[in-house]
Amino acid sequence: MYDIEMLYEAKSVDDAVKTLAADHKAIIIAGGTDVLVNIRAGKIAAAHLISIHGLHDELDGVSLSDDGTIEIGPLTWFHHVVTSPIVQATVPTLGDACNTPGGPQLRVSGTIGGNICTAATSGDSASTLFAYGALLDVRSVRGIRTIPIEKWYAGPGKSTKERDELLVKIRIPKDHYEGFTGYYFKYGKRRALEIATMGCCCLVKLAKDKSTIDDIRLAFGVAGPTPMRSFEAEDGVRGLPVAEAVAKIGELAQADTHPRDSWRASKEFRLQLIKEMSKRSLVEAARRGGADI
Repeated sequence: MYDIEMLYEAKSVDDAVKTLAADHKAIIIAGGTDVLVNIRAGKIAAAHLISIHGLHDELDGVSLSDDGTIEIGPLTWFHHVVTSPIVQATVPTLGDACNTPGGPQLRVSGTIGGNICTAATSGDSASTLFAYGALLDVRSVRGIRTIPIEKWYAGPGKSTKERDELLVKIRIPKDHYEGFTGYYFKYGKRRALEIATMGCCCLVKLAKDKSTIDDIRLAFGVAGPTPMRSFEAEDGVRGLPVAEAVAKIGELAQADTHPRDSWRASKEFRLQLIKEMSKRSLVEAARRGGADI
């Protein structure tokens, strides 16, 4: 049963934030792939929904600003992120990650903004956006503020976004992606239609010799209650030859993460995944950057 008491279709972003501020029970719905599931499960009762589904002119699409910043509207379907020429040319690893949620039907209804706002540690875009150091712009009747993605997650399914704030833009600055190649690795028990047991994104910037790591970012989903970067692993292999880094990175990441037991996998199994996925993601990211490994 869908217990929906009110559905309002916002006419603009300004209209949406004003309505959100005026109705303290209201929540935003876009693709509905999470919100409707929660309503059907009884997690949301007598729902007041503000639909932003029609605000494509303001909240949809991928663009490149004059300073090289990638700007993604939160209403952009996963499929459109995957197929965007800008994403393919600049942050293809984000496209790879957005090609893994659910199946084709979900990827043409689910949005990247919804994946972020659900604030699940298993969100497929989360670890990759962590690695890219994404900036999230939210708007309310008070104005616009920017939240770095590492400060977005407050706990499982919780974000630091205020109830009356609307996510309006996802930004990736040029210096966060330029020169990096990457790989996103999702582990689940099924090949598709699966929530991640573990997600791992590795971005690597190689030195001119193509055999030394100049810079690295390593981020995980489901390695703790929120998505996270393993700064200890990054610091431990930065400046090393790729082969030496591959040998070390797994154990460094294990020591820096905090997986938990759940019905999907035990803590011990997730620790093993962290070790192996760190290595494999680094190898593939380095190969894409020209390393012979």
